[in-house]
Amino acid sequence: MQRLTISLDDAIAAAIDTFMARNGYSNRSEAIRDLVRDALVRTEAGSETPECVAAVSYVYDYDGRDLALRLDKAQHDHHDLTISSMRTRLDHRHCMEVTLLKGPTADVRKLAESTIAERGVRFGQINMVPVVPGGHRHSHGDGHSHSHSTPAL
Repeated sequence: MQRLTISLDDAIAAAIDTFMARNGYSNRSEAIRDLVRDALVRTEAGSETPECVAAVSYVYDYDGRDLALRLDKAQHDHHDLTISSMRTRLDHRHCMEVTLLKGPTADVRKLAESTIAERGVRFGQINMVPVVPGGHRHSHGDGHSHSHSTPAL
């Protein structure tokens, strides 16, 4: 870990203190670290890693032009990227769905963006986390071994 010294004007420092209080941070270093990490991922600086995990959330009209079927088919067609999907009904017509994806960053981004670009999808958000692929491989003594994907930032 490296120590950096930065100068901020009073308004930014006050905004960070407000952010800390609102989100339960105990110190400025943790708050600033999370803000910087989020900004790096959003500006694609973190997406240079070859792999990522992503949560794609969106609201859609369940009855709208076979949209639910098209969304489900896209996940099926990309079963190698799709980890899981959860849907909840908001009312008689609208659903909110969260789909978890994992794989090559470019492929995950393409599927996530095409999902929220589907006609009838609203409020789409993509939360991508760059990961270091092929992390430490180990077993727990039951004969099953696996590796973890560690966040890159």
